[in-house]
Amino acid sequence: MTTELMQFLLPYFEKLVLGLDIFAICLLIWGVCLSIKDFLKYLFVHTEAKNDRVSENNAIKKMLGGYILLSLEILVTAGIIESIIKPTLQDIFQLAALVVIRTIISYFLNKEIGPVDVPNK
Repeated sequence: MTTELMQFLLPYFEKLVLGLDIFAICLLIWGVCLSIKDFLKYLFVHTEAKNDRVSENNAIKKMLGGYILLSLEILVTAGIIESIIKPTLQDIFQLAALVVIRTIISYFLNKEIGPVDVPNK
């Protein structure tokens, strides 16, 4: 019964993994587009103070870093699901590599951009 259920659900899980992968890529592209838009907007605005330009660039870096980290989290989630439904050694190694890369990127991004400021509403 369990094997039959897994065989029935396997195509749906594969579509879920594909959907998560596509969503993570779209999220990353969206973050890049927003960052480019904000950068170009601030590029043509002439500010007198250098501190204003630096704070605007730091805000763009924080936003892009957040999108990168979120898309990596989604990719790790998709990898975990994929390694559960198809536990091949190659999938497990790819997942391990992705987790290591995500951890390293997360560490250095958080170190560079600092803590994320959440505005109080």
